[in-house]
Order: sequence, then C-alpha cells, then structure tokens
Amino acid sequence: MSAPDPVKFLLVDDLDENLLALEALLRRDGLECLKARSGEEALELLLVHDVALALLDVQMPGMDGFELAEFLRANERTRHIPIIFLTAGSADAQRRFRGYETGAVDFLQKPVDAAILRSKSNVFFDLYEQRRQITAQRDALKQMTQSLQLADRRKNAFLGMVGHELRNPIMALGAGLHLLNRNRTGEAAEQVRGQMGRQIDHMTRLIEDLLDVARIDQGKIVLRADRIDLADAVALAVEISRPQIEAREHRLTIELPQPPVWLYADAARIAQVVSNLLANAAKYTLPGGAIRLVARREGAQVAIEVSDTGVGIPPEMQARVFDLFAQVERGGEQPDGLGIGLALVRQLVTLHAGTIALKESVVGQGSTFLVRLPCEDPPKEDDSGAASANN
Repeated sequence: MSAPDPVKFLLVDDLDENLLALEALLRRDGLECLKARSGEEALELLLVHDVALALLDVQMPGMDGFELAEFLRANERTRHIPIIFLTAGSADAQRRFRGYETGAVDFLQKPVDAAILRSKSNVFFDLYEQRRQITAQRDALKQMTQSLQLADRRKNAFLGMVGHELRNPIMALGAGLHLLNRNRTGEAAEQVRGQMGRQIDHMTRLIEDLLDVARIDQGKIVLRADRIDLADAVALAVEISRPQIEAREHRLTIELPQPPVWLYADAARIAQVVSNLLANAAKYTLPGGAIRLVARREGAQVAIEVSDTGVGIPPEMQARVFDLFAQVERGGEQPDGLGIGLALVRQLVTLHAGTIALKESVVGQGSTFLVRLPCEDPPKEDDSGAASANN
C-alpha cells in the first residue's frame, strides 16, 4: 500500500532565516513545507498546490501579507485556506481588525511562541487530513454505490435473460406434448420428440453453466486432473459444438500440432473451455462464416486460438468481454444464451493455471481468443514400446 500524499503548508516571508526557522519549528512526518519570499511567488505556488495552512508575514516589500490574503480570499481555489498572520511590528487593534477582515484565523506576534504556533498549526493540519479522508471515503462510497447500481441492473437483465431463455424451450416442450397427446404417430411423432430432445439439451446446458459459475465462486469445483492428449479434448469439444456450427453452416478448420501435446488437466473441463469458445464464435458469426481453431506448442505451454469472421467486439466492450452477463449485439439478431460462457471459460482456465485473452477483435471482421495452458512432457515408452505416464 502506497504512503499517503504529504500535507502541504505555505510559509511566506521575505527573510530566508525566518523561513528556515519556521520550517524547522513545524517539521514533522507527513508534512511538506512550501516556501515563498514574496506575495507573487506565493501566488505562483498556490496555482499548482493545495495547502492546509498559510503562514504569512505581514510586513513584506511589494505585496504585503494583507494584500496577499485579499488575493487568496478573492480566488475560488484558495479562499478556503486558513491564514495565520505573523508580524514583528505593532499588533494594535486596527491592524488586527484588518487581518481578520481579510480572512485570517489568527494573528501572532514575533518572536513567535514555538509551542503556541505548533499547537495552532497542528489543528489545521489535522483538520485538512480529516477532510481529505472524508473526501476519499465519499468517493469510495460513490464508486461502491455505482457498482451496486450496475450490479442491480445486471441482475435484472440476467433475470430477464434467464426467463427468456427458459421460457422458449418450456413453451416448445409444452407444444410438443400437446401434439403427442393428439396421437401423433410415425415420422411426425419422431420429429416432435427430436425437437423436444433438443430443447431439453438446451435447457440442460443453461442450467449446468449456471451451476458451474456458482460452484466456482463458492470454490466447490474439483478438477479431476489426469494426463490427457489435447487432441482428444478438442475432438470432444467439436462434437459438442458441431450441431450449433452446422446449424449456421459455418466452415470449421482445425489445426493441431504434431507430435501430440499432453496436458495434466481435467479432460471434461478442457473440452468445455474449447466448446464454449467454439459456441461463442458460432453465436457471433453470421451464417456461412468461418471458424478456425489452431493449437501450437510454445515452450512449456500450449497456445489455443479460436478465431471467427463474426460481428467483432466494439472497443468499449472489449475490456468487459469476460464479465458475467456481458453480451455483444449480433447485428440485429436477438441475443441468446445468458452471457456467462466467456466468464466461465476464464474461471476454468484459471483453475488450470492458464490464461485467456482477447487477442484481437475488429467490428465487422471477427475476433480471436487466445488460451495458454501449461503442458506436460510426453509419456515415455517402456522397453515393450508401450507408453507409460507418471501421474
């Protein structure tokens, strides 16, 4: 945690020895002294510094302390600064009255009593620090309030999406049951059952994604890690994603490295990561577009890139693309899904000690996501030629 900024105060006196003496008298940790030898120099300092207190010598050549105080009170930036006048001259009632009239909080006679000056100054230093803390707390509270308001809006949007996503398959299931109850037989019945099965699969995926997010947030996901071949996980991911890809007539290209890349990972979860990226690419790529999956070994890691020719992600959305419930407009199409796919992918990749990033995205041209995962050395072969693994 960085140290707080020092509290600054201003000393104004035309004599160097007075400035040095006052600075030494008031010196303490957390304070910074600004020194000026004239009223003009003091005004220049106050243009760039906020100060907790100004100690002004009354009798100075040119602009005296009273005139400087009047300038301070006339300026919006400096009118709040407490002023203590220091004078070696007479402190008659008229001079005191003028000093208080210009906004001074005190009027001390030189030679100054060190204990009194230190005590009075410390009051204003402490008040300034308290105001600064209150301001910081107010800003933090404002930011927290804005975050809560955003979370509330996201919650409401999420509930709306959940309702929309679950209502459609439920209505389809209800319609299918109605048709079956009308004694549909043969090919028509099989078609209805197929539609109902697809809707059940869709609902199951939605609910499993929701449960996975909750499990990860609660630390309840346990990885069933073992030595796996990346190609096997990719094959499973493609099998899971293929219906969505084929439904939108996308061209899918897959490039895997040779020799095989081995991971110590949960095969089902790695397949889930890749399938979610493929499904995301299919979701945001218009029918007839292209999706490409490329994996390559990079030292002790494997890099997995999934790119598409889809709608792309606007610059203002790119920093939030892995947030829960974040969804990009799809060129006028009704969004589907709950906006948790990429958030879930990031959490699963992190559990595997990997990273994920949006490598690049251009609106109207597509996006590329890059996953990096640690590799395992390939299994050694024993004398009989069979592969063995040390798990």
